[in-house]
Amino acid sequence: MIYIAPEILDAANKWLTPAFDETTQQEIKELIANDPDELKESFYKNLEFGTGGMRGVMGAGTNRINKYTLGKNTQGLANYLAKLNPNKQLKVAIAYDCRHNSDTLAKVVADVFSANNIKVYLFSQLRPTPELSFAVKYLNCDCGIVLTASHNPPEYNGYKVYWNDGGQIVPPQDHEIIDSINAVDYAKIKFEAQENLIELIDTTVDEAFINAAVKNGSFTDTTNRDHLKIVFTSLHGTASTILPETLKRAGYHNVHLVPEQAVPNGNFPTVKSPNPEEPEALKMAMKLADNIDADIVMGTDPDSDRIGVAVRDNNGKLVLLNGNQTMLVMTNFLIHQHQKSGKLQTSDFIGSTIVSTPMMLDLAAHYGIECKVGLTGFKWIAKMIKDHPNQHFIGGGEESFGFMVGDFVRDKDAVTAALLACEIASQAKANGSSFYKELQQLFLAHGLYKEKLVSLVKKGITGAEEINQMMIGFRENPLTEINSSPVVLIEDYQSSISKNLQSNTESTMDIPKSNVLIYYTEDGTKIACRPSGTEPKIKFYISVNEVLNSLDDFDAINTKLDSKITAVLTQLDVK
Repeated sequence: MIYIAPEILDAANKWLTPAFDETTQQEIKELIANDPDELKESFYKNLEFGTGGMRGVMGAGTNRINKYTLGKNTQGLANYLAKLNPNKQLKVAIAYDCRHNSDTLAKVVADVFSANNIKVYLFSQLRPTPELSFAVKYLNCDCGIVLTASHNPPEYNGYKVYWNDGGQIVPPQDHEIIDSINAVDYAKIKFEAQENLIELIDTTVDEAFINAAVKNGSFTDTTNRDHLKIVFTSLHGTASTILPETLKRAGYHNVHLVPEQAVPNGNFPTVKSPNPEEPEALKMAMKLADNIDADIVMGTDPDSDRIGVAVRDNNGKLVLLNGNQTMLVMTNFLIHQHQKSGKLQTSDFIGSTIVSTPMMLDLAAHYGIECKVGLTGFKWIAKMIKDHPNQHFIGGGEESFGFMVGDFVRDKDAVTAALLACEIASQAKANGSSFYKELQQLFLAHGLYKEKLVSLVKKGITGAEEINQMMIGFRENPLTEINSSPVVLIEDYQSSISKNLQSNTESTMDIPKSNVLIYYTEDGTKIACRPSGTEPKIKFYISVNEVLNSLDDFDAINTKLDSKITAVLTQLDVK
């Protein structure tokens, strides 16, 4: 006889009641009979909101993405909205990406909202996540939903909630919404749609979004840009619906798509992972670029909020920049444009995150403006904008290949970021420079910073416990030196305590709690450890730096920093 823990069996049996359809009940019965391990994975917990919303494997169960878990989320959200606005005609916008079942799950979400007398604007076809953020504000909605799992594997899907400012939910709304969701009984979900409250949208919002992207991502005359040869791949994702036309409107006609990856496909058949952070994902685009001698390669993830950029180095070789490098060049360019136009004010600010390059702080100081630093996730940058309405947000990003230009979109936006990358490359080429040389000039001015991210995948229940034990170990047995350099500061965002080891003092950090631990050493090395909020991973972010006195020393200093990073990873036993 197959043993199943009583608590798991009790949770599964609740899904064998009339509140669930026959197909779902049959799937549960088969798991009980034949696959107790999968049954346990499906029911041992409820899916939770992380830094990027809620993501999970599709299937039956409380720990899976399905019509009932999403229906419960939506019913709880509808109840919360109604309680906040008892006498208002509520409105929501819904978008979805190329993943399996995204369209049908989006319709389920629309049905539940409409059944609760909420007006729904539903994109009739897949659209990029940043366009949903834009649509929430453009259509004056109370909230927005996008069905996406970003760059996760094909078996995943997800549910991201946006508030009326176009940003993802943050405290206190997130916890209040979760409480409202937890109070919902599956039998109380209203699935019967009021179709008259569901309006399909497309071209009007598309036009407004494209126009806004071109306005925010272009700073010079949009003519005569054909000297820049561009290769673009959507990695089978949603950017194919909007970015080629956006580039065309901005005056870029010398654009070459990777044909094998241009059609949306939730299987992502040509890549191991549809993540532009991974060099393998852009392999086909890089090959095409070399064949046609392109200047720049750009690749976006399935929901088109992350962008990878490859440019030619001083030897003409294509190199994939990391998210920190791209962010630095883009941010510097935006600040400089504001400065040239006489619009730059000392109250202006840029945004970054605690795990991104510290060089963003140097960049802001150089221009006499502020760099606000928040937790991982663009919802915190959106919150900065919302919390400081009297300060102008120029732009900003995070190391994980996300960037936001201005505040017309309140999430990372690969569409406008792609335009900005092309603007920088186009201007640089016209002036006898290059995107890569612009980055080197920043290093010459501020020091050569180099970062590396290492992610360890730890799947399932045992993986979650292993990650938990690793974080406990780093806290209970803190490092005292890293690569022979003494640790001078430890920031624990779970306890909100910053400990200065030189003065032996502690202070409280005024930032929301998060399971992140950061070490700083005497020589400027920074190491951050954090479990991912959306994937079964623990991540290690390493940043090292060195003064760069001359570009002639670039290769030698770069190699020295590589060796330093390798030594740090060896000490941490992270591979």
